[in-house]
Amino acid sequence: MDHRNHSSVTEFILFGLTEYPELQLPLFFLFLGIYVVTVVGNLGMITLIGLSSHLHTPMYYFLSNLSFIDLCQSTVITPKMLVNFVTEKNIISHPECMTQLYFFIIFAIAECHMLAAMAYDRYVAICNPLLYNVVMSYHVCFWLTMAVYILGIIESTIHTGFILKLFFCSTTVVNHYFCDLFPLLKLSCSSIYINELLVLGLSAFNILTPALTILVSYIFIISSILHIRSTEGRSKAFSTCSSHISAVTIFYGSAAFMYLQPSNVSSMDQGKVSSVFYTIVVPMLNPMIYSLRNKDVKFALKKILESRACS
Repeated sequence: MDHRNHSSVTEFILFGLTEYPELQLPLFFLFLGIYVVTVVGNLGMITLIGLSSHLHTPMYYFLSNLSFIDLCQSTVITPKMLVNFVTEKNIISHPECMTQLYFFIIFAIAECHMLAAMAYDRYVAICNPLLYNVVMSYHVCFWLTMAVYILGIIESTIHTGFILKLFFCSTTVVNHYFCDLFPLLKLSCSSIYINELLVLGLSAFNILTPALTILVSYIFIISSILHIRSTEGRSKAFSTCSSHISAVTIFYGSAAFMYLQPSNVSSMDQGKVSSVFYTIVVPMLNPMIYSLRNKDVKFALKKILESRACS
């Protein structure tokens, strides 16, 4: 095909979540509320961990980074989505679309591997408590976190670079509420074989590798917990892991549904519903999951509120 016959695309039209005009305003207020809760929850978690000295442990170091990732992930997607609910034509320029795609991939990949790092942290804490401070030293935690972000940047650069090489047809309506990989690939007039291989290959790596790490960690964790004689000890050990398991299940389940299948098999309408969970709902839920079911976080919040009231 002669790509010279295709004019260069300068903008895309985002189809959005629904084509029904009567749903636009209710959805705007729904997702505005979710975004406000997400920002307050994640900023609150980061601030609380920073201000509370007894939360300066590897577990909460990773949790503060997870909150940062969730905050950034939601901010990359939701504000533009909210604008699209109240505008007649949901236009996004080509540079804006590629920028949104680039940062979305960075934080999505970072979340996958951060959840795995948190599982490893729980494994060391429960299975090797005497060596915990040595194995999970500040330098180890720092470099694990850096590896998570660097991996996201490298893979996002690869994906976005190959997307930029594609030629797009005259139809520029993206059947999604943000610039995601599969909806953009569907608009291409050139071969997307390499792009699809990259999506499936790297998605399998970013979902299956952390998932296996988490699974193996929890096999050892459960085995260790079952050897604890006291009921109180077992209950305390399980409580430190239950929040993480909840977050992992929601995130990996929705992400796997979207990316671990070829684009011609995946339904974009189903994919949009799945995407809502890991791009918008999960960033809102994570602070709630980790705060409502965590005695340390509740205690830290109580201490800070009491100190503010006394002052």
